[in-house]
Amino acid sequence: MRIETVTTLKWRAQELLAEIEKDKEPILIAEYGLPGAYLVDVESYDSLHQRLAVLEGVTRGEMAVADSCTMPHEQAKSRLGRWLK
Repeated sequence: MRIETVTTLKWRAQELLAEIEKDKEPILIAEYGLPGAYLVDVESYDSLHQRLAVLEGVTRGEMAVADSCTMPHEQAKSRLGRWLK
């Protein structure tokens, strides 16, 4: 991963954005030598958010199973029947 300073971002923002769009490689923006932010293209950002939503759903499901907050398929189908028509 590439690291750039805030100053570089200020002076070369359009160029950096074009490179990110082309390469799909995030750039770590450092301020005073410390990580400050990641600069990523929109497609990669959206993809990461979709993946995170799926993982959060899986985690909620695993927690429901662990807490015994589940029901048989037929019971769930019956309760959700009005939306499944």
